[in-house]
Amino acid sequence: MGMHRSDRGATLASLNTITIPPTTGQPPTGTIVCLHGYGANAEGLASLAPYLNLPDYQFIFPDAPFSHPQVPGGKAWYSLENNDGLTESQQILADWIACLENNTGVALSRTILSGFSQGGAMTLDVGLKFPLAGLVSLSGYLHSVAAETKKDSFPPVLIVHGFQDMVVPVNAARNARTTLTKLGVAVEYQEFEMGHEVNLEVLSLMRSFVLQAMS
Repeated sequence: MGMHRSDRGATLASLNTITIPPTTGQPPTGTIVCLHGYGANAEGLASLAPYLNLPDYQFIFPDAPFSHPQVPGGKAWYSLENNDGLTESQQILADWIACLENNTGVALSRTILSGFSQGGAMTLDVGLKFPLAGLVSLSGYLHSVAAETKKDSFPPVLIVHGFQDMVVPVNAARNARTTLTKLGVAVEYQEFEMGHEVNLEVLSLMRSFVLQAMS
């Protein structure tokens, strides 16, 4: 089943987003980008922002570029059946990140890219190419690391997974850890007794990782 762009008139570097400014009323000290999973949308993930308890940061939640074939209002980064749309989404996300500093006024070195499930895969696939403060993959996976990704330094990566995950098996996370570590990436890895989900323990770990990456 082919993927259908939901914003045909938009330029490549634009994604529909929800932005939550810092609750301090001050300019942001950093940006946290969160990519949703397959069939979800930006709105669903935005509800997690308060639980991260990072009042000085702005949060940006992009909608994936494709409409989900079955879920009304749901979005997809690519088809899970055959990866249809994957290359296009990777390019769209990369173009979007390349413009992010200009659009937000916050340096990429003060920006965290994170994602859940399919969004976690997008985070790892695309994020390594940029001088970001850090990457967070929650219940995600890694497609493949292109040869041109070889460089001297990478953002640190946090990978979190439930070992009871029936949607994305925990081996996907373990494999990502192995691949990235061999590449020279500093990986922090944690498994929890949970399924395909994000709980308060995970958000607490993510918060610590963000603060450490920004220190």
